[in-house]
Amino acid sequence: MKLCNRVDKRVLKEQIANSNVKRTTLSFYKYAQIGNPQFFRDYLFIHFDQLGVLGRVYVAHEGINAQISVPEENLEGFKQELEDILFLRGIRLNIAVENRDDSFYKLVIKNRTKILADGLEDISFDVTNKGLHLRADEFNDIIQQDNTILIDMRNHYETEVGHFKGAVTPDVDNFRESLPHIEEEILNGNEDKNIVMYCTGGIRCEKASAWYKHRGFKNVYQLEGGIIKYAHEIKEKGMPNLFIGKNFVFDERLEEAISPEVIASCHTCGDPFDTHSNCANVACNVLFIQCDSCKAKLDRCCSEECQSINALPEEKQKVLRKGAKSKRNVFKKGRSEKLIYKK
Repeated sequence: MKLCNRVDKRVLKEQIANSNVKRTTLSFYKYAQIGNPQFFRDYLFIHFDQLGVLGRVYVAHEGINAQISVPEENLEGFKQELEDILFLRGIRLNIAVENRDDSFYKLVIKNRTKILADGLEDISFDVTNKGLHLRADEFNDIIQQDNTILIDMRNHYETEVGHFKGAVTPDVDNFRESLPHIEEEILNGNEDKNIVMYCTGGIRCEKASAWYKHRGFKNVYQLEGGIIKYAHEIKEKGMPNLFIGKNFVFDERLEEAISPEVIASCHTCGDPFDTHSNCANVACNVLFIQCDSCKAKLDRCCSEECQSINALPEEKQKVLRKGAKSKRNVFKKGRSEKLIYKK
């Protein structure tokens, strides 16, 4: 019985590139008590694989988090599969703002300790006791009130390319860092304010809103469905768009445009630009912003040093990479001394 995909990713990417199958990119999450995550994980893989689903799914005792793409011809069948799972009935599916058939190239379903790593060890914390969800119109109204603090629950490299007007954008690398940082540096002394949070699709601010309620804050809100649902709502209802720039996404697309403004800069030359890429030097692989001109000049590398390494024969590159795994920038998104114009 097939329970994982072991085909080389280069082969899978080529298959997607040559496929004529139209796909829908979407995401969903649900905090719930799952008694046997391993069994549920295997069940999902069997059923999702049969439907041609691709993407990344995390399963834990606290719930499920999925970013996937589904063949359009199987979309209704996929929705029915979710309806057959009791705690997923009626779940909101966040459809991508800018869809692409190659957003994912393989199906990966993993068991995790948590679907969203938070660094919390308080066993009395109830993640389902969340803050009040806001529709786009309610969100637009409350964030323009003087007694509101609007907080972006995403990481620094995400907020750099796009965020809501007037939002506080903490300079953090991950969600685990953001929780204590926001409480100590932003919420402390503002207990009487409306605390409004948002993120990409809702999963981060839902846990954060529950945590800050647990910590004693009273007026806690979150944007329902995150930036993705907001973008659809304002378009459907003709409402003002208070988001500027792009929404960072964790798949092959990397970003989707929510407004035409470019608020970021090329990390190489400083010119206005807002599209991420990874350094072509595998030993670096840092995620950064680079304009087309610099990309051509440096062969898709973040610096002349990485360009010279990337030009070496593969065998020599392997020798240089040997034992240097701890020095790679793969998990240091947007953090490198080589990025001269990183704000």
